[in-house]
Amino acid sequence: MLVVQNHRTSPATIQQRYPGARIIDVTSQGVEPWIRFSPFYPHGGIPVPFSPGWSSASVEGIWQGLKVFERADIDTGKFTNTSMRQLKRTVRTYGRVLGHRAGVNGKELLPYLEARQQIYLPSYQWVIEHCLQEQLAELRRLSQNGTVVLLDYETNTDLNDPSKPLSHAGLIIHHLT
Repeated sequence: MLVVQNHRTSPATIQQRYPGARIIDVTSQGVEPWIRFSPFYPHGGIPVPFSPGWSSASVEGIWQGLKVFERADIDTGKFTNTSMRQLKRTVRTYGRVLGHRAGVNGKELLPYLEARQQIYLPSYQWVIEHCLQEQLAELRRLSQNGTVVLLDYETNTDLNDPSKPLSHAGLIIHHLT
């Protein structure tokens, strides 16, 4: 069995809920090889949706790079950030989010759920298919022998729930099941 729990939940609480579970942190605070599941991880070569010839180091680089604000358009510099730091672009700095541009040279701004479906999901799926096969096989093996708890900062596993950011741990589980 695979489940998602908040990264901030204490190991004791998780063990109480799921006795004997293997706890794996798939956030940017995790350890090798599990940190590679983080959207911040710089795999490199990830195709930027709607942008022939463009690639990004990380999924988060794509998501943040194509975000458009009241006072700022896209930032392709996010595509080359390999530090796993300073990727976020915030409303505090740039004003209200207007949407995500449908590609580097796109004219259309995608609303949040459309951007999730057309930008974030294909980008993360590409990473799963091209960069994480060994780790997925290990997660599959571990989950066949007991409960595996994936830690993530977000726990929303509903692709159609715009009220909270999506859990990439949920996407991992969805892919494995």
